[in-house]
Amino acid sequence: MTQPHELIEPSEPQDEDWGVLGELPGDLMMWVLIASELLVFGAALIAFLGVRLTDPAGFAHDQALLNRTAGAANTIVLVTSGLFAALAVAARERGSRMQARRWLTAAFAMGLVFLVVKGAEYWGKAAHGIDIETSPFFTFYYLITGFHAAHVVAGLVLLVLVAVWDSVRNMETVVAFWHMVDLVWVLLFPIIYLLS
Repeated sequence: MTQPHELIEPSEPQDEDWGVLGELPGDLMMWVLIASELLVFGAALIAFLGVRLTDPAGFAHDQALLNRTAGAANTIVLVTSGLFAALAVAARERGSRMQARRWLTAAFAMGLVFLVVKGAEYWGKAAHGIDIETSPFFTFYYLITGFHAAHVVAGLVLLVLVAVWDSVRNMETVVAFWHMVDLVWVLLFPIIYLLS
């Protein structure tokens, strides 16, 4: 029996055993979010390809109106941004907070470049009277790439937050999300811009 003056130490919370999933870097719930987002983008691309089958000539015509150079440039920009984010995690794991923040800043800057290029693409289409209601192709184009751009914006906000609360776990969690954003664009670009 404990005496009134003795302190009882609270027991340490036990981490749940997630098996192999517990080995993923960062927070498991971010991986759940990533998986669900990949499913959403996958479903959108399947729908895009399904509707494309109903009007291949119309889709080919509209696809030719896209700026493939801008799309390719944005692919390079996002992949480079993902590299910078990975370098930030590596720097933080070595204990170099300043270097990690520099890499995060570079990743953030590349994300901004992506949005500027994508915004210029949208502006160019609008200047030619092309909008979300122009055709089924452009409906999918704006919905899918716009949804992706929203994820880029969310990723940029997360990069800023993790530069402040910069534990290794936080960085791993946010960089996993940022890599998902990269991966999705690497899939979107060839399917929407190049597949004929």
